[in-house]
Amino acid sequence: MFTALDFFAGSGLVQLGLEPEFETLWANDNCAKKQAVYVANHPRDKFHLADIQDVRGRDLPSADLAWASFPCQDLSLAGNLHGMHNGTRSGLFWEWIRVLKELNDHDKRPPVLVAENVVGFVVADQGKHFQLAYCALRDLGYQLGAVVIDAKAFVPQSRPRAFIIAVAREIPLDGLIQQFPSEPFHPIGLVRTAFAINDPEWIWWSLPVPKRRISQFSDLCEYDAPCDPASKTKQLCSMLSPLNRKKLDAARRTKSYFAGTAYRRTRPDREGDKIQRLEIRFDGVAGCLRTPNGGSSRQTVILVDDGLVRSRLMTIRECARLMGAPDTYKLDGTYNDGYRAMGDAVVVPVTRWLTRHLLAPLATRFRSTLGNSGSKSAA
Repeated sequence: MFTALDFFAGSGLVQLGLEPEFETLWANDNCAKKQAVYVANHPRDKFHLADIQDVRGRDLPSADLAWASFPCQDLSLAGNLHGMHNGTRSGLFWEWIRVLKELNDHDKRPPVLVAENVVGFVVADQGKHFQLAYCALRDLGYQLGAVVIDAKAFVPQSRPRAFIIAVAREIPLDGLIQQFPSEPFHPIGLVRTAFAINDPEWIWWSLPVPKRRISQFSDLCEYDAPCDPASKTKQLCSMLSPLNRKKLDAARRTKSYFAGTAYRRTRPDREGDKIQRLEIRFDGVAGCLRTPNGGSSRQTVILVDDGLVRSRLMTIRECARLMGAPDTYKLDGTYNDGYRAMGDAVVVPVTRWLTRHLLAPLATRFRSTLGNSGSKSAA
């Protein structure tokens, strides 16, 4: 029905979430390993392997939507917080803005835009980076607002992400917006940043609250995956803090089956020295998937069965399930390749929720505003 451009496309999960309402005409990323995953699951001719700095608007097709999941390394609270300055990975956002400007030169700028990133994008440096991005999109002639969606509403993974949704001014918005912010899509950090922007045309997007998620991490586990030697499990358990040791002991005492997840993190001890700790959770929700840049970034699975404790790395298929990808989604390459492809992606049901309740209705309304000779540019 509608068409899309997918910037920073990675392994192609955004495309899954946009379907069937949007057909992706063009996708771009600069990572050959992510390209391998993308073309194993989507048409090869859609993907263009190139740095966005080499992308030119004149070469792109007209589309109803442009999506950009730009790099998060410099905005994540787990990263370096260098921000969106030119020269940083997250600063590639400005290359996307450049391409959008070039699209306007050719009268084919999409009427609907989405920019996705970590919640640090909203609150980092008191929201200053978000404000710059907001103003850049306003200068292109769009109206916009933002929502924060935690993927745990759909899948058993704690993964809050921020989404800027910008639209052409001629699109009627009645029924898709609300007068005031509300939970869960407008958390306090977003509200504070919006108030700091102080734009009377800021949009509070309206989304229905999803039904209660019924799946648990244990429902997604690969039960036949090989586990660590007992000595490795013992070594991992020795890294538990007293609080996390209590969590494990409580699970063992029930004599039931538990599937939990854990991350290794650097924490100060009582003397102030930094030591590595294993932090576990048995609440049915996995921690946020990350990219495999070090041992501590890989998520560990802790299995407790009738008091017996076993451990192993989370499998790639478990990662894919946590991202909402079907088991038919092909994940060739090394363990790190697959982990990175999923850790950098957008959860499929989150994109589908936005598509169904905002993006497709917005595209429909824009189409309805076009006359026989109407233009598709936003400004």
